[in-house]
Amino acid sequence: MNPAPRPRPAPGLPGRRGLLGGLLAGAALAAVPALAAPARAGARPAPAPASPAGPRATRPLLLGTYTSEGGGGTGIGTAAYDTGTGAITPGPVISGVENPSYLAPHPSGATVYAVAEQGAGAVTAVAIGPGGTYEVLGSRPTGGSGPTHLSVHPSGRWLLSANYTSGSVAVHPIAEDGSLGERTDLVTHSSPPPGPGQGGPHAHQIVTSPDGGHVLAVDLGTDTVYTYRLDTSAGTLTEVSRAALTPGSGPRHLAFHPGGRFAYLACELDNTMVVCAYDPATGALTPGPGQSTGTGSGVSYPAQPVVTGDGAYVYLANRGHNSLTRYAVEGDGAVLRLLDTVPVGGDWPRQLALSPDSSLLFAANQRSSTVTVFGVGPDGSLTGAGTPFPAPVAVCVLPLP
Repeated sequence: MNPAPRPRPAPGLPGRRGLLGGLLAGAALAAVPALAAPARAGARPAPAPASPAGPRATRPLLLGTYTSEGGGGTGIGTAAYDTGTGAITPGPVISGVENPSYLAPHPSGATVYAVAEQGAGAVTAVAIGPGGTYEVLGSRPTGGSGPTHLSVHPSGRWLLSANYTSGSVAVHPIAEDGSLGERTDLVTHSSPPPGPGQGGPHAHQIVTSPDGGHVLAVDLGTDTVYTYRLDTSAGTLTEVSRAALTPGSGPRHLAFHPGGRFAYLACELDNTMVVCAYDPATGALTPGPGQSTGTGSGVSYPAQPVVTGDGAYVYLANRGHNSLTRYAVEGDGAVLRLLDTVPVGGDWPRQLALSPDSSLLFAANQRSSTVTVFGVGPDGSLTGAGTPFPAPVAVCVLPLP
């Protein structure tokens, strides 16, 4: 199918990619080698040396890509990573999934979900078998175009997705077997007006607050974070609050501190990180002033923050600068102190992920088609772990428990 035309990016916005029309392809089954059952770690360990003396295991890793781009992938990549060294071993591809540019797991660990970032947006469910096999369970339309993010509500009963191009968010029910039902809600961000240089709303992320009481949608186009209450019986969203960011800042992704009272928001157009206070009782998000990303003057298109499990450090991917910013968290989450930036070892780090014990940091580098891995030290320092792993148009990396 030929790519559907996409509106020209607004001035100051990086072009995302060409978006395809059509729905997802049919289901397929791909077997992968059985992986050793991981041992859950407690406190974060020191950075893993090249030849660790302690016990090691392997855990599964999934890779998102664009299947419609020349040189892109052919589905969701599978791999395994060594919990001691961070070394990645490739596996087969889960076929029958179009443009899976973002992946999210079910709390049960039995299913993973993927967006189909294309003109006729969709979401797909993939079952994870006990023997390390994967089965595509089918897909559902999101009702919007260009979905770029999705997450599962902590109840495990609802899938939330954000349609970037059409500026809307959607809700789908999740069945007992992990498959998806027909969409139960679709909300378009029709106000406030788009920010300077923006052509319209661009919903870029949708997540549930740590307390489970509210759903937050980050919209790059309207410079707004919308807070909703999810009706967990009907699967519908009701807006309860809005947080206005600096006009033209382009909020993209946020990550909550594990204490649940603060969130860290990356703004890709004004090159800042914003500490936001969160009120669990009302769902209100209160942004503070924009803070430096440590990348110097100019726009470096910060992409995504991640927070270590103990809440001590925050890392930020800077696409234009090809670096990772490291912040220390202080004041029980209320303060970020800029420590340094380190080269990411790839080009255009689109997405970051921490291993379940926060001992490893993975970066998906879109333009260099690589995944780089870092050991995370007790002081939050980052140590490169081996050579970059080749992954076609790597835009998402998901380490599974």
